[in-house]
Amino acid sequence: MQPKLAPLTECPCARAVETVGEWWSILILRDALLRGLTRFDEFERSLGIAPNMLARRLKHLAESGLFERRLYSERPKRYEYVLTEKGRDFFPVVTALIGYANRHLAPEGASLLLAERGSGAPVIPAVVDAATLQPITVDNVDIIAGPRASAGMRERLATAARAKAN
Repeated sequence: MQPKLAPLTECPCARAVETVGEWWSILILRDALLRGLTRFDEFERSLGIAPNMLARRLKHLAESGLFERRLYSERPKRYEYVLTEKGRDFFPVVTALIGYANRHLAPEGASLLLAERGSGAPVIPAVVDAATLQPITVDNVDIIAGPRASAGMRERLATAARAKAN
């Protein structure tokens, strides 16, 4: 179900949340990306999710293009859910969540770390500009209208910029 209000349908954050923002969807993607899970029973065991809820989430994620549903057994018919390029592109989001949780939600210490595959050295996720490799922070970026922004979006952004300048 898509958001009904034009400002929400035009917002990239709202679109992303509509596709993957639900709790179970993010955890399904996490298990596929970090643990390589592909099969219904693997996700069900890992997450402890009700089968009907898992079926709905996997169907939605496949229809949204994050998974490709592939038949792996004819008798009985069984499918696996293989990440697409769009699904693999969600990996930085998962790593950002891990980094955020380790920094702010684990006062007793991190229970899961990311490590460089070759050396095993811990990796601390950061969001950086692809061109300059400079960190992207709330202090050094602004939002601006994209080429397809509506007049309403342009006005909301201009109002926000004026408020920020004051």
